[in-house]
Amino acid sequence: MADEQWITVKTIYCKQSKQEATLEFLVAHSPEHLPDQPPRILARRCSISKECVVKDDCNCHWTGTNPLYDPFDYV
Repeated sequence: MADEQWITVKTIYCKQSKQEATLEFLVAHSPEHLPDQPPRILARRCSISKECVVKDDCNCHWTGTNPLYDPFDYV
């Protein structure tokens, strides 16, 4: 069975939430009997997206409220 782990890809200062946020990927590593395959990205998340959903003024791609604004894209 593949090993899954969340890894941090990028850390930024989010202007909308006024705090540091990290972009994280859920990566599945191949089992030992298939060593040639690269890791697969299963999911992506922002470390503070749950907190931003509660706030009214934080709208971005990672909270699901504004698909046109991605704070990790401009860095």
